[in-house]
Amino acid sequence: MNTPPRQSRALGLLWSSLVWGVMGFFLLNVLGIIATVVVNSFGRTWFATWLPTAFTWNWYASAWNEFQLDYLLIVTMEVTLSVVVVSILLGVPAAYALARRQFAGKRWVVLVFLLPLLVPSFTYGIPLATVLYRVGVGGTLTGVILANLVPAVPFVVLTMTPFIEQIDPRLEQAARVFGAGTFKTFIHVLAPMLAPGILAAALLVLVRTLALFELTFLTAGPDSQTLVVALYYSVFAAGVRASQSVDAMAVTYMLTTLFWLLIALRFVDPTQLVTRVKEQRAR
Repeated sequence: MNTPPRQSRALGLLWSSLVWGVMGFFLLNVLGIIATVVVNSFGRTWFATWLPTAFTWNWYASAWNEFQLDYLLIVTMEVTLSVVVVSILLGVPAAYALARRQFAGKRWVVLVFLLPLLVPSFTYGIPLATVLYRVGVGGTLTGVILANLVPAVPFVVLTMTPFIEQIDPRLEQAARVFGAGTFKTFIHVLAPMLAPGILAAALLVLVRTLALFELTFLTAGPDSQTLVVALYYSVFAAGVRASQSVDAMAVTYMLTTLFWLLIALRFVDPTQLVTRVKEQRAR
């Protein structure tokens, strides 16, 4: 039985209104939470009024000194940049091998690369942290970097494989005909064409590492905490802390992540990336 056109349009309008209503309600709640944190980070006192009675920048100075934000930002960038560089150096060759080579068990290798992205971090984070502490790198900056590499390298592989598959292999064959070795072929032929993909993967890994809490929390020590782990401790650790100071720290973290996220979105189109990944899985 066919649905009358007028009834079909009414159902479509109802469904669209429901979807937009749910999305609007969700976004309104998220924006409300963020606005509350931002306003409170500037407020002197805020109890029964719609807005704080007065505003000040002092909470940011207090958070900077109390939580040593300068040191936390340095550690965060050391971890993040190290993870980005190492994951690119390891992930791009691995992606090239998966894109260009056919071998027995390739599907299982791809599955192994996908597992850290599909499985919750705590599932493998606890045994991973145990191993790192046993070998003596747990609680150090090296241990935090190694732990963050576990999901970062597969992420680079998953991102770069479609980029490499789009390059015509005949270009590499032509370069080898003219005497170029593997290294020169990669530097002079592949690297210029892969530069957008490498930049996209690097920026996405950077933003992902900034926001990754579980693995960093399980492997970080007092001197190797990133900003997100220090924010957790500032909220739940023992002691009394002004909520405005904690919110100032949270705003600092949000602005840091937002800064790099906007840069990533400037160079990366999420829609195209998802399309490439779907094409790769369909193959």
